[in-house]
Amino acid sequence: MVRKLREALPLLPFLAVVLIFLIIPTVTVIVSSVYADGVFSFARIQALFSDTAMAALGKSVLLSGSTAIIGAVLGAVLAWLIVSSPPTSMVRRAVISLCSVLAQFGGVALAFAFLATVGLNGVLTLWVQQVFGFNLAGSGWLYSLTGLILVYTYFQIPLMVIVFVPALEGLRDQWREAAVSLGASTWRYWREVAVPLLTPAFLGSALLLFANAFAAYATAAALVSQGSPIVPLLIRSALTSEVVLGQSGFAYALAVEMIVVVALVMVAYSVLVRRTARWLK
Repeated sequence: MVRKLREALPLLPFLAVVLIFLIIPTVTVIVSSVYADGVFSFARIQALFSDTAMAALGKSVLLSGSTAIIGAVLGAVLAWLIVSSPPTSMVRRAVISLCSVLAQFGGVALAFAFLATVGLNGVLTLWVQQVFGFNLAGSGWLYSLTGLILVYTYFQIPLMVIVFVPALEGLRDQWREAAVSLGASTWRYWREVAVPLLTPAFLGSALLLFANAFAAYATAAALVSQGSPIVPLLIRSALTSEVVLGQSGFAYALAVEMIVVVALVMVAYSVLVRRTARWLK
């Protein structure tokens, strides 16, 4: 018993961080969504089925799902091109390093970059309008759900590269050689060996991208100043609205909704990663 406690001592700082920044806030949000002013009620949870909340949830799922699919497909192709190059290639190292930076390039900085480039008065917008007479910004699509899909895809692709490259590197040359020795073509090797092995990793990475986009807030908050097209912005509106007061309880309920969605996605991601780990050993 003493030995087990001694071995667990190095984990205490990590457990303290998890307790303070994850468990306590989660429990607080869940309790506050059903209990307030000494009254236990599911009224706030029922508000999640209102037209406004359902519309925000639908748009959040659409945004997260579309960017996850686009990011997963394009990121997987880019990851395959990276792995195809020699391990000592400078281009390979440079692209992986760049993806590591771009995957973390989000929030207000990313929103400003797109506003300065293709916004209503962006550099590229003004140049295209002067040269070709075409208004690239249109009617302000960058500030809508379409714009959010484009901006979110910007950091989804490099994130997919980072999480999918290890799976591609896990494909052993012996498997290809064995398939070729049995008469399989390159196409048949990828169809019957590589793709089935990579499918759990690909789906798991896509789920990770979904959760990443579903929980993102700062970029959308900087781009969309009015309205609440997605759940994180609806939470902001419920907390800061000067028109309808006393909506903090509704914000707690929305936060619980996000916790449930992300938790389900991460459980599925964990299951798929566990399946991938079987052949990566």
